[in-house]
Amino acid sequence: MAEIHELSAVELRDALRSGELSARAATDHFLDRIEAQNPHLGAFLTVTAEQAQKDATAADRRYVLRSRRCGALPPLHGMPVAFKDLTDVAGVVTTHGSAALERKPALADGALPAALKAAGVLSLGKTQVPEFGLTAYSENLIAPPSRNPHALSRSSGGSSGGSAAAVAAGLLPFAPGSDGGGSVRIPAAACGLVGLKPGRGLVPAGESSGDPAQLVVAGPLARSAADAALLLDALVPGPDPHGAAGGRRADGPAGAGRADASYLELTAREPGRLRIGVSLDSPWQAKFPFIPDREALDALTDGASRLEAAGHETSEAAIRYDNRYPEAFTAAWTAGIGSARISPQREALLTPLTRTFRRRAQQRSAAKLNESLGFLRQFQQDTIAQYNHWDLIVTPALAQTPRPVGWFTGATHGGGYWPAAEWAGDADGDYRKQCEYAPWSSMVNVCGLPAISIPVHWTGGAPGSGLPMGIQLIGPMGSEGLLLQVAAQLGF
Repeated sequence: MAEIHELSAVELRDALRSGELSARAATDHFLDRIEAQNPHLGAFLTVTAEQAQKDATAADRRYVLRSRRCGALPPLHGMPVAFKDLTDVAGVVTTHGSAALERKPALADGALPAALKAAGVLSLGKTQVPEFGLTAYSENLIAPPSRNPHALSRSSGGSSGGSAAAVAAGLLPFAPGSDGGGSVRIPAAACGLVGLKPGRGLVPAGESSGDPAQLVVAGPLARSAADAALLLDALVPGPDPHGAAGGRRADGPAGAGRADASYLELTAREPGRLRIGVSLDSPWQAKFPFIPDREALDALTDGASRLEAAGHETSEAAIRYDNRYPEAFTAAWTAGIGSARISPQREALLTPLTRTFRRRAQQRSAAKLNESLGFLRQFQQDTIAQYNHWDLIVTPALAQTPRPVGWFTGATHGGGYWPAAEWAGDADGDYRKQCEYAPWSSMVNVCGLPAISIPVHWTGGAPGSGLPMGIQLIGPMGSEGLLLQVAAQLGF
């Protein structure tokens, strides 16, 4: 057998379910890799090694008992994962990437860890995030930044940057992320992974008063479409074909598959011929005029060529976006930080960006926020009506190559953590850089649509050479299976 971390998530799942590999052996292997590599990678904020080993030993005992009784194993029996440090895991401190919060262990699992633990996963810890998940990079004032495994001087993206770095470096087989404005797709693109943002309402997200526009949804980060599908099957409620948790399907367009098929089964099927619109239009263009890097355009050209070679039809898609979008999205995106419980004495411990946008959110009237939310609902209708002229829309995943660590914040030492004096403090400049870096992601969240990032291009010319660059495919509601099929069809 190959090294455990070299196995795909599907192969690891099969080895654990067959008894070829014990949960304890898999857990110890990944913990050893975390211990060796995390000091220079910064992917993990907290490693819960002792608890993970206890849970793995218990999983092996259950395996023996169920084998004797011919009982069913959970679908992800013994699979190691980690959770972004924005979500509660029972008994572990949730830092939210912030020095301003008191450190108290969570009393119970959040919705995402609860669902995946029920599916059999073992948590190895909590991964690095930006403060309150607000940014497209994973740097904060409490720990070293999350770095890109393909170039340690570069960022792994955000806000699921620690999770993406861990998967890309082989510290985890796959990982759940969350995406409110690109937070799965951005780090997936930066780290050369497949990252899927499901459509609104597909994956249980738990209730959040801090997300009035319902932007945030959980989704998988993985090295392949099949691995992402395996994790998505565990995230979606309903029975799967084997009688375990996970797996109700919605039909998608153009041959996305039967409603009774698992997402993993769908990835093995060819999609029908699709009409795909190719677009560089962005709702941020009017406020922050930007020119995509040559590497981003190369990735789009490469992606379109691959789609055409697979038999799909591509054509230019001119999408019109309302110029009021940037202000409305920013109001919705930052509404939660305005209501976060932070004592006045600790507000000085916030990053410059968080502090600035928190103050603006608190000063914004409820009527103004409601006006923004109403605009975004209309934006959703108008944008989807335009997208519906095609089966899928394709854009670059990012407009620039993965950025250097410290580039967004102006951190003088490139570390992105204490002391706070080393952060430049230009919140608006930071935010503008992020919008120019990832100008094609947030509108997908506003529309509630599924989208996938696929690593089709490398700046060095060959897979694993240079820096990864990807494309984003956006589909209609219910097309998660179709997006995974296309990613698999392209060889990912």
